[in-house]
Amino acid sequence: MTQTPTFQATLRFLAPSERNPVYRASEGGADAQLELDGEFEDHIVDIENGRLASRPPTIDREAFALLEHTSDVGDFYDDRQINTVYTSEVERIVRDATGAARTHAFDHTRRAASRDARGQFGTREPSTVVHNDYTDKSGPQRVRDIMGEEAEDLLSRRFTIINVWRPIRHPAETSMLAICDAASTTPDQLLDVPRIAKDRIGELMLAYYDKNQRWVTYPAMTPAEALLLKTFDTETDGRARFAIHTAFDNPAPPPGALPRESIESRVFAFF
Repeated sequence: MTQTPTFQATLRFLAPSERNPVYRASEGGADAQLELDGEFEDHIVDIENGRLASRPPTIDREAFALLEHTSDVGDFYDDRQINTVYTSEVERIVRDATGAARTHAFDHTRRAASRDARGQFGTREPSTVVHNDYTDKSGPQRVRDIMGEEAEDLLSRRFTIINVWRPIRHPAETSMLAICDAASTTPDQLLDVPRIAKDRIGELMLAYYDKNQRWVTYPAMTPAEALLLKTFDTETDGRARFAIHTAFDNPAPPPGALPRESIESRVFAFF
């Protein structure tokens, strides 16, 4: 697949309905699974191989970018290493990629496609519905939640939230990540919905299918690569603001491919 310019896969979208959808986040573990209230529909879509793009995507144009980055973390299931070594790494990655004056990592989420791995490490499942992590309401709210007394001052200037996604332990060849070019979506394709977790209620976006959406993936991503997704930007000058994305099953995984394990880190970038 790494040399195939375009292939087809099934993605799950929000379906037009009078029902009010709700996204319920799992708590992790062997039986972790996405719980959705609402109407959804599957569509077979063309997905481009981003490795073969003549013009590599950028964070401000398409809302995502692939970087080479070898981490100094020896064990991505070691919380101590994540909270020290990796937190510093992703803050530096986002600062260098965006030119931000300051970055602050505030969340690390591990996911696994294997029930055994989820049970062993207490991780969550891949999120298999097209979504974006934040809305115009929940993006600023996370700054207030995390940054305390500094929040209102930080909110007086531009900020973004970048999701740094990477496979861990082995390449991602089974459950992969598809990202939509932000220039190929319109506001009417996105719906703000409640995101209910054990510790808080927030908001994210779910997305309707549109034939003009342009989908991209990076086959066989390795732990020496990092994918940056812009999931929120206060700027409204025409640059990309949201990267809708989803996990999907590789329709033709290579022989011997191991179930995906990944980590995603959410990082504020303040300007």
